[in-house]
Amino acid sequence: MRLVHDPVGDDEEAVLATTIDVADSLWSQTRGLMFRRSLPDEYALVFEFGTARTRDVHMLFVPFPIDAVWIVDDEVRRVERLRPWRGFAREAADRIVELPAGAAANVETGDRLRLERPES
Repeated sequence: MRLVHDPVGDDEEAVLATTIDVADSLWSQTRGLMFRRSLPDEYALVFEFGTARTRDVHMLFVPFPIDAVWIVDDEVRRVERLRPWRGFAREAADRIVELPAGAAANVETGDRLRLERPES
């Protein structure tokens, strides 16, 4: 699986992450990145939700900055750099992606961010 960034008005796609964990249980979504010491390069934690609604991201017990991206139907709604321990942000989303700080530096509202799953 990989996370692909498709900027609006640009034909040049970029792969943001190739190591992806999907938070697909209540426990994994609640835990998120808490208690980890760092994130590897090209890593993403993806939260998949069935419907778009307001979703929160907090940085309690996360000792490093991250880039968080709120997405609805593969379209970026918000990109935010969150500070360690005290960062908090909220936006509507059906998917949230958490990346190492700086990984989403070129991602903007309106861009497309999609997961490509390997063909079976």
